[in-house]
Amino acid sequence: MNEREYVLTLSCPDSRGIVAAVANLLADHGCNITESQQYGDHFSGRFFLRTQFVAEAGPAGAVSEDALRGAFASLAGGFGGGDGGSFVEWDLQARDVRPRMIVMVSRFGHCLNDLLYRQRSGLLDIDIAAVVSNHPDLEFLADSYGVDFHHLPVTPENKGEQEGRVLELVDSYDVDLVVLARYMQVLSEQLCTKMSGRIINIHHSFLPSFKGARPYHQAHARG
Repeated sequence: MNEREYVLTLSCPDSRGIVAAVANLLADHGCNITESQQYGDHFSGRFFLRTQFVAEAGPAGAVSEDALRGAFASLAGGFGGGDGGSFVEWDLQARDVRPRMIVMVSRFGHCLNDLLYRQRSGLLDIDIAAVVSNHPDLEFLADSYGVDFHHLPVTPENKGEQEGRVLELVDSYDVDLVVLARYMQVLSEQLCTKMSGRIINIHHSFLPSFKGARPYHQAHARG
């Protein structure tokens, strides 16, 4: 088996020895860490870790993904602050697997255009399966890149139905991630719960705390 590169992400109650335990596990399985970041949040008491590593090929080949997942599952069980690990969240992804995503956008297309260009040029190892918008304005842009476009208007009256349609598209396109690229709607708690850990907002925004114009000025004035 050839060597393979992975990314491990971990979130758990903060305690001494987490980084050492992860590093030792990887070393014991013939893996080499190539990049690592960690952060302990003083206010929530949680610890966050992102580690990129290579499972190196030895005489018997590289360790399998299933073996790594089993080892991490056992290790993470001890990071739960004495509750058996119920507050531990972790994920392991192979870097040679291209994530599939839906991009959601409203009327301004600069973020969407950047993603589509970076995908086509090979700067991002992603597959944009579809574009979803509450306005029809950017269908021409999706068409120019050969990406499916879905116009799903949203009003206060049909918000639940519209978000249900979004979830149907997530399933039908077998999507890993939903990217909000200046999608100017506040997602419902129900949608966020169902898509927990699978939605990212790439356009800087302080919604819903600082609505309207000059959000940075509003945040500064708030302190």
